[in-house]
Amino acid sequence: MKKWPIVMLLLSQTTLSAHAWAREAPQPLPLKVKVSGGIKNNSAIPSRFAFCMQAGKNATKDGGNLNPQINWSGAPEGTKSFVIIVVDKDVPASFDNANHEGKVIAKDAPRQNFYHWVMADIPPTVNKIPQGKNSSGVVAGGKPVGKTEYGVNGRNDYATFMKGTYGGYDGPCPPWNDERLHHYHFQVYALDVPSLGLSGAFTGKDLEKAMNGRVLAMGEAVGTYANNKDGAKP
Repeated sequence: MKKWPIVMLLLSQTTLSAHAWAREAPQPLPLKVKVSGGIKNNSAIPSRFAFCMQAGKNATKDGGNLNPQINWSGAPEGTKSFVIIVVDKDVPASFDNANHEGKVIAKDAPRQNFYHWVMADIPPTVNKIPQGKNSSGVVAGGKPVGKTEYGVNGRNDYATFMKGTYGGYDGPCPPWNDERLHHYHFQVYALDVPSLGLSGAFTGKDLEKAMNGRVLAMGEAVGTYANNKDGAKP
């Protein structure tokens, strides 16, 4: 009978344990999430909730930039806080051709996540954020990060290429020459801790990392938006 070296036996046992852990890891329970303005089931987001909107062919102007009302229900026992993330998963990985006359961002061009709203430490007694309470218009340089009456605002991704802080919600503003229809995921997470201990200009990636292993339940509603006058496609 062939004898395995002790190192091989240990590696085999570790691999089996890892596989067993992966199988046993609990999946988040479902939360019911509803967003005002009919933002569900891949329906179009009205321009009153957008950071920018069409202003004729190959041009945009400021949108209403209201945060839509977001409600959630069905949190499981043991929920101690909530998190809100609004993320566009269709943003071009490169902005080199964005909004340039004579250029097109192809539908199949590489994409990245772009975070439009990150809010942590929402108390378990809160089950909605009303329309306009986190953003009521476009603010030059963005809004501050930090504690609000509903939770703690982090920094959205407009701050990665625009001068300013850009805390809280800032809505859709996809390039007007992008062939792809953009999808905005309004996500709510129920967590098993009252606070994630985040402060300052924390980002969407910071928030996702901090809540890893703390999620009890999750739900989302998805809306779409485009500024392409010629018609963006899913």
